[in-house]
Amino acid sequence: MTNKRTPSLFRPVGGIDQSPLEEHRDLIRRIERRRFLRGTLSLGAVTLLTGCDISNQQNLQAVLRAMSRWNDLVQAWLFNPNLLAPTYTDADVRRPPRYNAFYPKEQVKPVDGESWRLELAGLIGDKRPLTKDAIYAMPHETQITRHICVEGWDYIGKWSGVPLRPFLERIGADMTAKYIAFRCPDGYSSSIDMPTALHPQTILATQYDDAPLPLEFGFPLRLKTPLKLGFKQPKWIISMEVTNTYPGGYWEDGGYNWFSGV
Repeated sequence: MTNKRTPSLFRPVGGIDQSPLEEHRDLIRRIERRRFLRGTLSLGAVTLLTGCDISNQQNLQAVLRAMSRWNDLVQAWLFNPNLLAPTYTDADVRRPPRYNAFYPKEQVKPVDGESWRLELAGLIGDKRPLTKDAIYAMPHETQITRHICVEGWDYIGKWSGVPLRPFLERIGADMTAKYIAFRCPDGYSSSIDMPTALHPQTILATQYDDAPLPLEFGFPLRLKTPLKLGFKQPKWIISMEVTNTYPGGYWEDGGYNWFSGV
Protein backbone atom coordinates (compact mmCIF):
# COMPACT_ATOMS: atom_id res chain seq x y z
CA MET A 1 0.00 0.00 0.00
CA THR A 2 1.40 3.38 -0.99
CA ASN A 3 1.85 5.94 1.72
CA LYS A 4 0.24 9.11 0.37
CA ARG A 5 1.43 11.28 3.20
CA THR A 6 4.13 13.70 2.06
CA PRO A 7 6.74 14.76 4.63
CA SER A 8 6.44 18.49 5.25
CA LEU A 9 10.04 19.10 4.17
CA PHE A 10 9.23 17.91 0.65
CA ARG A 11 5.90 19.60 0.03
CA PRO A 12 5.96 21.81 -3.08
CA VAL A 13 6.59 25.40 -2.09
CA GLY A 14 5.98 28.27 -4.47
CA GLY A 15 7.46 26.50 -7.45
CA ILE A 16 10.82 25.86 -5.74
CA ASP A 17 12.70 22.90 -7.18
CA GLN A 18 12.57 20.15 -4.55
CA SER A 19 14.68 17.67 -6.51
CA PRO A 20 17.91 18.15 -4.50
CA LEU A 21 16.02 17.04 -1.40
CA GLU A 22 14.20 14.25 -3.18
CA GLU A 23 17.55 12.75 -4.19
CA HIS A 24 18.48 12.38 -0.52
CA ARG A 25 15.07 11.76 1.02
CA ASP A 26 16.17 8.78 3.14
CA LEU A 27 19.25 10.53 4.47
CA ILE A 28 17.29 13.62 5.40
CA ARG A 29 14.75 11.45 7.23
CA ARG A 30 17.60 9.97 9.24
CA ILE A 31 18.99 13.41 9.95
CA GLU A 32 15.52 14.50 11.05
CA ARG A 33 15.55 11.83 13.75
CA ARG A 34 19.02 12.70 15.03
CA ARG A 35 19.60 15.46 17.52
CA PHE A 36 22.26 18.06 17.01
CA LEU A 37 23.62 21.02 18.92
CA ARG A 38 23.83 19.15 22.22
CA GLY A 39 20.42 17.63 21.75
CA THR A 40 18.54 20.89 21.25
CA LEU A 41 17.95 21.21 17.51
CA SER A 42 17.11 18.97 14.57
CA LEU A 43 16.99 19.61 10.85
CA GLY A 44 13.31 20.45 11.14
CA ALA A 45 14.01 22.94 13.91
CA VAL A 46 16.81 24.73 12.14
CA THR A 47 14.67 25.32 9.09
CA LEU A 48 12.54 27.48 11.36
CA LEU A 49 15.52 29.58 12.45
CA THR A 50 17.67 30.62 9.53
CA GLY A 51 21.28 31.14 10.38
CA CYS A 52 22.03 27.91 12.15
CA ASP A 53 24.54 25.16 11.85
CA ILE A 54 24.21 21.38 11.96
CA SER A 55 27.31 19.34 11.26
CA ASN A 56 30.17 18.75 8.89
CA GLN A 57 30.44 14.99 9.34
CA GLN A 58 31.45 12.97 6.31
CA ASN A 59 28.25 10.92 6.19
CA LEU A 60 26.23 14.12 5.75
CA GLN A 61 28.15 15.63 2.87
CA ALA A 62 25.83 14.54 0.05
CA VAL A 63 22.80 16.21 1.55
CA LEU A 64 24.81 19.21 2.69
CA ARG A 65 25.98 19.85 -0.86
CA ALA A 66 22.43 19.54 -2.11
CA MET A 67 21.16 21.89 0.57
CA SER A 68 23.92 24.35 -0.19
CA ARG A 69 22.71 24.62 -3.78
CA TRP A 70 19.15 24.94 -2.54
CA ASN A 71 19.96 27.40 0.22
CA ASP A 72 19.14 30.71 -1.43
CA LEU A 73 15.73 29.48 -2.55
CA VAL A 74 14.89 28.12 0.89
CA GLN A 75 16.02 31.33 2.54
CA ALA A 76 13.73 33.39 0.33
CA TRP A 77 10.83 31.03 1.04
CA LEU A 78 11.28 30.94 4.82
CA PHE A 79 11.90 34.64 5.32
CA ASN A 80 8.97 36.87 6.17
CA PRO A 81 10.02 40.55 6.41
CA ASN A 82 6.84 41.35 8.36
CA LEU A 83 7.29 38.62 10.98
CA LEU A 84 8.90 39.82 14.21
CA ALA A 85 10.77 37.68 16.70
CA PRO A 86 9.18 37.49 20.18
CA THR A 87 10.02 40.27 22.61
CA TYR A 88 10.19 40.12 26.40
CA THR A 89 10.06 42.34 29.48
CA ASP A 90 12.79 44.14 31.34
CA ALA A 91 12.47 41.63 34.15
CA ASP A 92 13.56 38.85 31.78
CA VAL A 93 16.88 40.47 30.86
CA ARG A 94 20.07 38.66 31.82
CA ARG A 95 22.50 40.91 33.67
CA PRO A 96 25.25 40.71 32.58
CA PRO A 97 24.88 38.88 29.25
CA ARG A 98 26.79 35.68 28.65
CA TYR A 99 30.21 36.02 27.06
CA ASN A 100 31.16 33.87 24.10
CA ALA A 101 33.92 33.96 21.49
CA PHE A 102 36.51 31.59 20.09
CA TYR A 103 38.88 32.57 22.90
CA PRO A 104 38.56 33.32 26.66
CA LYS A 105 37.25 36.65 27.95
CA GLU A 106 40.68 37.44 29.38
CA GLN A 107 42.10 37.61 25.84
CA VAL A 108 39.72 40.34 24.64
CA LYS A 109 41.87 43.25 23.49
CA PRO A 110 41.05 46.85 24.46
CA VAL A 111 39.41 49.09 21.88
CA ASP A 112 40.19 52.80 21.70
CA GLY A 113 36.79 54.33 21.07
CA GLU A 114 38.30 57.69 20.09
CA SER A 115 40.42 56.32 17.25
CA TRP A 116 37.99 53.58 16.22
CA ARG A 117 36.46 53.89 12.76
CA LEU A 118 33.89 51.84 10.86
CA GLU A 119 35.29 51.30 7.36
CA LEU A 120 32.76 50.99 4.53
CA ALA A 121 33.32 49.12 1.28
CA GLY A 122 31.59 47.57 -1.69
CA LEU A 123 28.27 48.74 -3.12
CA ILE A 124 28.00 51.86 -0.97
CA GLY A 125 27.63 55.42 -2.23
CA ASP A 126 29.29 57.19 0.72
CA LYS A 127 32.34 55.23 1.85
CA ARG A 128 33.66 57.78 4.31
CA PRO A 129 34.66 56.01 7.55
CA LEU A 130 32.35 56.67 10.48
CA THR A 131 33.44 57.50 14.01
CA LYS A 132 31.89 56.05 17.13
CA ASP A 133 30.35 59.39 18.02
CA ALA A 134 28.78 59.74 14.55
CA ILE A 135 27.11 56.33 14.83
CA TYR A 136 26.07 56.82 18.45
CA ALA A 137 24.37 60.09 17.48
CA MET A 138 22.08 58.35 14.98
CA PRO A 139 18.49 57.45 16.00
CA HIS A 140 18.43 54.34 18.18
CA GLU A 141 15.88 51.67 18.94
CA THR A 142 15.73 49.15 21.79
CA GLN A 143 14.71 45.49 21.68
CA ILE A 144 14.45 42.81 24.34
CA THR A 145 14.90 39.58 22.44
CA ARG A 146 16.37 36.12 22.84
CA HIS A 147 19.98 35.45 21.89
CA ILE A 148 20.52 31.84 20.80
CA CYS A 149 23.97 30.27 20.54
CA VAL A 150 24.78 27.43 18.17
CA GLU A 151 26.19 25.60 21.22
CA GLY A 152 22.67 25.19 22.58
CA TRP A 153 22.36 27.90 25.25
CA ASP A 154 20.39 31.14 25.15
CA TYR A 155 19.48 34.21 27.14
CA ILE A 156 17.22 37.25 26.85
CA GLY A 157 19.04 40.52 26.31
CA LYS A 158 18.17 44.19 26.09
CA TRP A 159 19.94 45.73 23.12
CA SER A 160 19.87 49.28 21.78
CA GLY A 161 21.34 50.48 18.54
CA VAL A 162 20.93 51.90 15.07
CA PRO A 163 18.46 49.97 12.89
CA LEU A 164 20.49 48.63 10.00
CA ARG A 165 18.02 49.50 7.26
CA PRO A 166 18.04 53.29 7.79
CA PHE A 167 21.80 53.08 8.35
CA LEU A 168 22.20 51.49 4.92
CA GLU A 169 19.95 54.13 3.40
CA ARG A 170 22.04 56.86 5.02
CA ILE A 171 25.30 55.62 3.51
CA GLY A 172 23.76 55.01 0.09
CA ALA A 173 24.08 51.23 0.12
CA ASP A 174 22.71 49.19 -2.76
CA MET A 175 19.89 47.41 -0.97
CA THR A 176 19.26 45.14 -3.93
CA ALA A 177 22.64 43.51 -3.26
CA LYS A 178 22.73 40.02 -1.77
CA TYR A 179 25.00 40.19 1.27
CA ILE A 180 26.59 42.33 3.93
CA ALA A 181 29.98 41.24 5.26
CA PHE A 182 31.43 42.26 8.62
CA ARG A 183 35.06 42.12 9.73
CA CYS A 184 36.43 42.36 13.27
CA PRO A 185 39.92 43.18 14.63
CA ASP A 186 40.40 39.74 16.19
CA GLY A 187 40.27 37.96 12.83
CA TYR A 188 36.59 37.10 13.12
CA SER A 189 34.21 37.78 10.25
CA SER A 190 30.68 36.89 9.27
CA SER A 191 27.96 37.86 6.83
CA ILE A 192 24.20 38.09 6.54
CA ASP A 193 21.80 38.15 3.61
CA MET A 194 20.22 41.45 2.62
CA PRO A 195 16.64 40.50 3.65
CA THR A 196 17.91 39.93 7.19
CA ALA A 197 19.81 43.21 7.08
CA LEU A 198 16.63 45.07 6.14
CA HIS A 199 14.50 43.44 8.83
CA PRO A 200 13.29 45.97 11.45
CA GLN A 201 14.84 43.99 14.34
CA THR A 202 18.34 43.95 12.86
CA ILE A 203 20.44 46.65 14.49
CA LEU A 204 24.01 47.83 14.93
CA ALA A 205 24.05 47.60 18.70
CA THR A 206 25.82 50.22 20.80
CA GLN A 207 24.25 49.52 24.21
CA TYR A 208 23.26 46.66 26.47
CA ASP A 209 20.74 47.20 29.25
CA ASP A 210 20.70 50.99 28.70
CA ALA A 211 24.47 51.32 29.10
CA PRO A 212 27.32 51.42 26.55
CA LEU A 213 28.35 47.98 25.36
CA PRO A 214 30.91 46.44 27.70
CA LEU A 215 34.19 45.68 25.97
CA GLU A 216 33.76 41.91 26.21
CA PHE A 217 30.35 42.08 24.55
CA GLY A 218 31.34 44.05 21.47
CA PHE A 219 32.24 47.67 22.25
CA PRO A 220 31.91 49.90 20.37
CA LEU A 221 29.70 48.18 17.76
CA ARG A 222 28.23 44.75 17.15
CA LEU A 223 25.52 43.26 14.99
CA LYS A 224 22.35 42.16 16.76
CA THR A 225 19.44 40.33 15.18
CA PRO A 226 17.08 37.77 16.71
CA LEU A 227 16.78 36.16 13.28
CA LYS A 228 20.22 34.52 13.38
CA LEU A 229 22.24 32.42 15.77
CA GLY A 230 25.00 34.06 17.76
CA PHE A 231 27.87 33.21 15.44
CA LYS A 232 26.20 35.34 12.74
CA GLN A 233 26.29 38.42 15.00
CA PRO A 234 29.90 39.65 15.08
CA LYS A 235 31.31 41.85 17.85
CA TRP A 236 33.86 44.69 17.69
CA ILE A 237 32.98 45.40 14.06
CA ILE A 238 35.55 47.50 12.19
CA SER A 239 34.35 47.17 8.60
CA MET A 240 31.19 46.55 6.60
CA GLU A 241 30.95 45.60 2.93
CA VAL A 242 27.88 45.38 0.71
CA THR A 243 28.38 42.80 -2.01
CA ASN A 244 26.77 40.38 -4.44
CA THR A 245 29.55 37.83 -3.92
CA TYR A 246 29.09 35.40 -1.06
CA PRO A 247 31.62 36.63 1.54
CA GLY A 248 31.66 33.67 3.92
CA GLY A 249 32.98 34.17 7.43
CA TYR A 250 35.09 32.67 10.21
CA TRP A 251 32.81 29.68 10.85
CA GLU A 252 31.16 29.68 7.43
CA ASP A 253 34.55 29.11 5.76
CA GLY A 254 35.15 26.24 8.16
CA GLY A 255 32.18 24.27 6.89
CA TYR A 256 29.23 25.86 8.68
CA ASN A 257 27.84 27.61 5.60
CA TRP A 258 25.61 24.95 4.07
CA PHE A 259 22.49 26.33 5.75
CA SER A 260 23.70 29.30 7.75
CA GLY A 261 21.07 31.66 6.46
CA VAL A 262 23.18 33.41 3.89
